[in-house]
Order: sequence, then structure tokens, then C-alpha cells
Amino acid sequence: MKNIHDRILAQIRSGLGVVLATVVKASGSTPQKPGSSALFGEEGLLAGTVGGGPLEGEVEHIAESVMISRSSDQFYFNLDAENGEDGAICGGEAEVLVDANPSAHLAVFEKLEESMAQRKSGYLLTAVGPKQESGRTLRRYWIRGSSPEEISHDLSIDFKKLIKGHLKYAERYGFVEIDLANIPQEWDMAYLEYIKPRPHLVIAGGGHIGKALAQLGSLLAFEVSVVDDRPEFANSKHIPDADHLLVQDIGSAMKEVQPGPDTYIVIVTRGHTHDGEALRACIGSGAAYIGMIGSSHKIGIMRKQFLEEQWATPEQWASIHAPIGLDIGSKTVEEIAISIAAQLVEVRNRKMMIHA
Repeated sequence: MKNIHDRILAQIRSGLGVVLATVVKASGSTPQKPGSSALFGEEGLLAGTVGGGPLEGEVEHIAESVMISRSSDQFYFNLDAENGEDGAICGGEAEVLVDANPSAHLAVFEKLEESMAQRKSGYLLTAVGPKQESGRTLRRYWIRGSSPEEISHDLSIDFKKLIKGHLKYAERYGFVEIDLANIPQEWDMAYLEYIKPRPHLVIAGGGHIGKALAQLGSLLAFEVSVVDDRPEFANSKHIPDADHLLVQDIGSAMKEVQPGPDTYIVIVTRGHTHDGEALRACIGSGAAYIGMIGSSHKIGIMRKQFLEEQWATPEQWASIHAPIGLDIGSKTVEEIAISIAAQLVEVRNRKMMIHA
């Protein structure tokens, strides 16, 4: 699943109407936290969520209206169940910023896209003007780094200093509000969102399991690459959910992947030899996850060979998830793919908790 900013660009480039809604404040028991966004088109919800249920329904009605008026604004919602016609949401309060014209920020979203393609994080700054009869003026900026040169030149020095002081908070919490009360400028409020590339799932092997896992990985917000030396398997018709397809020798392709701390590697090739080549190329690489399919007997033979040939240390081998996947009694291809996907999510979430 591509991130919501990819979908924004696709809508803008297609010439279709689009509205971006973002939860900017929340208190009490709310369905989504600040930074949660939903994208609406002429046919309704396209991607993301601001909380589902009655709240999302109300925001969708607003989106339908502002898509015509092109009037952006910030809306307050009381989520008290006693006040809701449909009985329950959850209690609490929320404010949602509705951008009626994301196409006005096309250049900013393109810079964001460029950074994501380079697998570089950054910050999306949204400045919101005072309330007017016609709504609120919005201006967005993409900030690649923390140096003054990387923060837009058309902002005041005081505003730049304030932004710089909030970058680490945005990185830690994902989304923060910037209080502008103490600096004289034209904006009423501002929000800073930290955006990083999707974790990279590299699947060595484009067979049945690789194909099923590519679909699940896309749904789970991974950037998916599939490696196979057979063009009849590594093609977009066979695996439509992959972001990247590499048709070449599996071992050499895996060497070119350059795994990092946000890379998740799954080895599900068609045979023992190809599995070994893929594993040799990435073991000890510092990838967040390396898993390899195979029976306990096969894994035992490979472990012995890797240690005897000094292709890996005992510690490096111990970090490999092999046999791969959570033990859910998998039998079918789909069940095996689900068990692997569940393990990927488990590892990813554990790492997020450690760094929170």
C-alpha cells in the first residue's frame, strides 16, 4: 500500500478532485491520534482514516462541500456519545484540518516524493492562516533537514528558529503543533509532521509464497521489492503489488540491495542453492529482519555449512529467523505467507517500541 502522499500526487496528476483531512488535535478517548490523515475524492474516501464511524462520515460530508468551494478550514468535533445521532463513537474531542486544494502544494508533495525515493526522511510543515469568511489560507513546506538553508527562505527568522526547535519532537512523536503566539507573523497556527520512507521488504523468490507475501507486504505499508532470476516470475503481471522487480541472479541482486536498519529480507527461493546464495549476500548486513524458509533439517545443514565455511558467526546465524514465520500451523501457501507477514509486523512493532 503506497502512503497517502503517493495517492495525493496520483490524484493531482490525474486531474481529479482531492481533499486531504488531517487530525491536528485530539483529547479524551479519540479513534485516531494527531497526524492521522484521510484522502477524499469525488467518489468518497480514497485512502487513510481520521477515525472511521460518524467522525469520518462528517468529515467526508465536509470534503464533498469544500471540493466545490475550495475553502480550507479547521473543524472541531465533539465525540461524546450522548451528542451523536448514531449512538456511540468514543468520547473526547478532535479538530480536523481540511485542505480543500492539495494541488496548490504540488511542488511540495513532489519534493516529498523525491526524498522518499531516495529513502530520506523529512518534515512536512503546514502553516494555517487566521479564520476568514472564505476559510483559512494554508501553505505547506517540505523540510529535508535541520539547517537554516533547508528551511524555506520565505519564513521569518523567528519562525525558522521555532521550527528548528520542534524538529526532534516531530521525529519522536510523529506530529506536533507549533505555538505561534509569541512571534509576529501572518499565520495563526502551524503543524509539523515527520515523514520517513516505508520500511523496505525484499523478497528473494517470486514463486507462490513470494507473490502472496508481496500482496500482504504492500497492504502492511512496506515498500516491496521482489528478486528472481526468472522473468516469467519477476514481472508486474505476475506480482502486481511489488514496487520494484529485479530480474537477475539472486545472489548478485541481493548484494546490490544494500540492506539497512529498515530493511526486511525474506528468502523464499525455489531451492536450497538459491536460498544459500541469497543468505550469504545479506547475513550480517544489519538488516532489521532476515528470514529463510525451510525445514528444520535443511536449516540445520545450512547452519553447519555457513559456520564451517566461516560465512557467518554463530551470533549472526542466531539472528536469522529460520524456519521463517510465526508458528500458526501453516499448511497452504496463503497461510505460510500470513505467518511470515505476522512475524514481520511483530519485529517491526517491537523495533518501533524500542525507539519510541
